[in-house]
Amino acid sequence: MFKAITRWFKAVGYLLTGQIDSARKVIDTNPHVIKAKYDEIVRDKISRIHQYKQAVAGLIAQEEKKIAKVKTLSEDVANLERLKAGALAKAKQTVESLKNSGKTQEQIHADEDYKRCLAAFNDFSSTLAEKQDRITELEQDIADYRKNISDHKVQLQQLLRDVEKVKSEAADTVADVITSKQEKELAETLAGIAQDGTAEELQNLRDMRQELKAEAKVTRELAGTDTKAQEAEFLEYARQSQSTSEFDALIGLASETEEKSKPSGETGKKDTSLPE
Repeated sequence: MFKAITRWFKAVGYLLTGQIDSARKVIDTNPHVIKAKYDEIVRDKISRIHQYKQAVAGLIAQEEKKIAKVKTLSEDVANLERLKAGALAKAKQTVESLKNSGKTQEQIHADEDYKRCLAAFNDFSSTLAEKQDRITELEQDIADYRKNISDHKVQLQQLLRDVEKVKSEAADTVADVITSKQEKELAETLAGIAQDGTAEELQNLRDMRQELKAEAKVTRELAGTDTKAQEAEFLEYARQSQSTSEFDALIGLASETEEKSKPSGETGKKDTSLPE
């Protein structure tokens, strides 16, 4: 008993599932539903493209920041080059003055002015090297950014073309669905498969027409109007024939008409009777 009830519920479930699937298929083939689905796909693609654009814009912003940093570092490098050259010139001047005063090399190296110029020169040189290395690193980053941004722009253009293709495909699909449905309905109507409401209505009107004609005929027969109509027709014919005969007699055509109306055996017959 329990198994039978279970099988019954399963059968009902299968039936409902089948009906739902059939209804879904009918809805899915509706042109308005198809257009709405394509519109949703287009909106989703455009939304993703917008997010993609924002990501690419972020890369461009990072590239511009690095370019600005390279510009600042380049200015620093130029300034450091000048400072380095100044420290070197100051050191040469100091060494020349110390040599003129008879200082030895060891005394010159121990001189405070010499030490200060050497420290400044070394500091400017190390800082300059660091900034130049940083510039080289940034320039490599900028080159990578430009390549990536260029690739992303190409990808964006492809995505935009895909959106246009989807829009065109949507219009073509809706048109094809409508045309296919119309062709199918026409073919089914011509083949007598489809239950066309207009065809059924036309047949009902034709049946009603035949029924009304039959009722009118029966009514005429029962009322004797058909017999009276025939009698009136015969009387009219007789009246016309009599009028024609009278007219022929008046104009002298009556004898010819009568002769022609006689049988061929009687016309031109000789009188064979013997004289008395």
